[in-house]
Formats: sequence, C-alpha cells, structure tokens
Amino acid sequence: MKTIRDTGLLAKRSALQLLRNPAWVFVGLSTPLLYLGLFTPLLRGLPGVNGRSTGSLLDEFLPGILSLFAFSVGIGPGFTVIFELQAGIVERLRVTPTARVALLAGPILANILSMFVFNSILIAVGVAFGFQLHFGLLIVEVLAAMLAATVSAFSMALALRSGGEIQGFAAIMNGINLPVLLLGGVLLPLAIGPLWLRILGHFDPLYYLVSAARTLSQGHIATTATWQAFAVLTPLCFLTVAWATHTYKSAVA
Repeated sequence: MKTIRDTGLLAKRSALQLLRNPAWVFVGLSTPLLYLGLFTPLLRGLPGVNGRSTGSLLDEFLPGILSLFAFSVGIGPGFTVIFELQAGIVERLRVTPTARVALLAGPILANILSMFVFNSILIAVGVAFGFQLHFGLLIVEVLAAMLAATVSAFSMALALRSGGEIQGFAAIMNGINLPVLLLGGVLLPLAIGPLWLRILGHFDPLYYLVSAARTLSQGHIATTATWQAFAVLTPLCFLTVAWATHTYKSAVA
C-alpha cells in the first residue's frame, strides 16, 4: 500500500510540474499537430495516393504519429532527472522514507497519463478531418503505453547513471532518436524502401508499434502485426523497467 500511495503522490507531483510549464505542454501538443497539418498533404504526391481522401490518408498516417508520440514523451523524464540531480532534489529524496520503486513508477505513470490526454486530442482532430474510429485504437493505446514506459524507464535510469551530465545524456538520446524515427516507418512506410532498410526496421521496437497501430486503427485486430508488437514490446518493457528499478534502488539507496 505504501508503494502505491507513494507512486500516486509522485505521479501527481510530475503532472503538476508539467502543468506549471505551459510552454512544454504547447510544444508537446503542437509538434504532432504540425506533422498532421504539414506532412499529410505531402503524402498526396506519392504513387498510388492521388485521389484518396484526407480521411483515408489519416487512417494510415495518424497511427504512426500516435506511435511517434509514445516514443517522444518517454524521453522527457530523463531530462527532468538531470535537472533534479543538478538541483540536489535526488539527494534529498535519498533521506526520505519514500518507496524507491515509486521514484521511478510515479513519473512514468504521469507520463503515460499525459500521453493518453494528448492522444485523445490528436484523435479528435483527426476525426474532424475524416479519421475513422475503431475498437482497435484501445489496443493501440495499450501498446503505446508499453513503449512509453520502456523509453521513460530507460531515459530516467540513463540520466541517473550520467550523474547529472546533460551533454552526454542529450548526445545519447539524440543519437538514438533519429535512427529509431527513420527505421520506425512513422512518416513513410518502410514497404516502399529497399530490402536492407526493411530488414533494419525489424530491429526497431517503434516499427512494431507503428505496424500494429496501422492495422488496429483500421479495425483489424487478430493480425500478425498485432501479436508481433506484443511479443516484442512486452518483454522489452519488462526487462527495461526491471533494469531501471535496479538502477534506482542502487543509486537512491
């Protein structure tokens, strides 16, 4: 019970920190909206796309943006840990009776909840332009939550191990971000790329979420892409969170 209570309190703290920074909320929400508004029209220039409605394009493009957002929101908590290390907040937490697991679980929970809110807004905007709602979107949110938890746990543990050195942490996260984005097939499907690029994509966890999200959002639930996404993201999430938990228990003991 104490761990659950501490997790809830730290999740509330993280959510309030986010709300107190409206610029971060604006940028976080405006970025995927800009992708929808500025990139979707470019898709009409692709072979075989001419004549398709905006809603038809969004049925394939919006699930990719939801997947990208799940990955992107997971990076933020790591920078928060860096700032708290530099401000001495982590040192103060060492002498409190707070459950060590809650120090990791609280921010991750707040991160996932904020992702759900932002996703709801994105989906509502997409529906206004013809995006079709299907039950499979609920499963997409489950998979997105697992990826967000994985990236959040990784970024927080890595930030803690960095000892507050923001340059090194930022370099690692930026170095990971670009290949993950390009190999995930978020903006353009990897099916139009060469064979070697499609093979590399299978080493990217974001690729499996994007592939599953596109089929699930169209109402196709029992597909190969869906079970592959669960088969990859479930153990990856478990192993990453377990490693991050061990890191936190060791560093904040």
